[in-house]
Amino acid sequence: MTVLVSANKVSKSYNGTRALDNVDLQIEQGRIVGLIGPNGAGKTTLLKAMLGLTHYEGNLKVLNLDPFRQRADLMKDVCFVADVAILPRWIKVHEVIDFVEAVHPKFSRAKANEFLKLTEIKPNKKVKQLSKGMVAQLHLALVMAIDVSLLVLDEPTLGLDILYRKSFYEKLLNDYFDEQRTIIVTTHQVEEIENIITDLVFIEHGRIVLDKTMEDVASQYVEVLARPERNGDLEALGPIHKREVFGKSLYLFENVSHDQLSQHGELHTPSVADLFVAKMKGAAA
Repeated sequence: MTVLVSANKVSKSYNGTRALDNVDLQIEQGRIVGLIGPNGAGKTTLLKAMLGLTHYEGNLKVLNLDPFRQRADLMKDVCFVADVAILPRWIKVHEVIDFVEAVHPKFSRAKANEFLKLTEIKPNKKVKQLSKGMVAQLHLALVMAIDVSLLVLDEPTLGLDILYRKSFYEKLLNDYFDEQRTIIVTTHQVEEIENIITDLVFIEHGRIVLDKTMEDVASQYVEVLARPERNGDLEALGPIHKREVFGKSLYLFENVSHDQLSQHGELHTPSVADLFVAKMKGAAA
């Protein structure tokens, strides 16, 4: 499988504070990677390094290019949607399309118009006349009309209502993604991406604390809703996290046999959100 992003011992400091701390990471072609972390964990700094927007220490290759030194070449095959949709408020929709067509050789005007026909966005409307959800739709239409290998999304649905968020990810998955493209997405609304991502990466204090495929997550992590008389037995097996649910103890285990655990209670696959909480508490400890 082709590796699109390869990071080895990548570090970045701001005024003596480590934003990235010896990050090792590989992202393969045709994957949808969820990059999850609390505020200040290093997500945006890592994305900036990948996009050539900041200097860093260590070795980093994106599409086999040095992103900082070869950014002009890199951006011919990468698209980026930031957490704040930055478009001039005075510009009209058709003028945005004119501009992107003029500057990006891989942009298809026909595809952009095809996507926009599925929305209520009119070509003669100015950006300032569009709702926040419509601006996100416009960004997505522009992105999906550009034939690139890597799409980077940094909180792409921030501030949108649930209908726009659901529509955004459905269009992204059904109309854009294929095995030749790779998507990296950061979001705090992890429950909305856990059914579309193929790989899960947690970052905390600039360090990668989890990097697994979703198949590995399902096979290596399990929650046990304990029968009351089994709490002591489960504690002895070394759970990585414990919480209370409706007066019962729910234990989270890593790499413990399902057969060994099933005799002590009901087994469940943990959600990404619950796994995230457990890992973040472990990292803090």
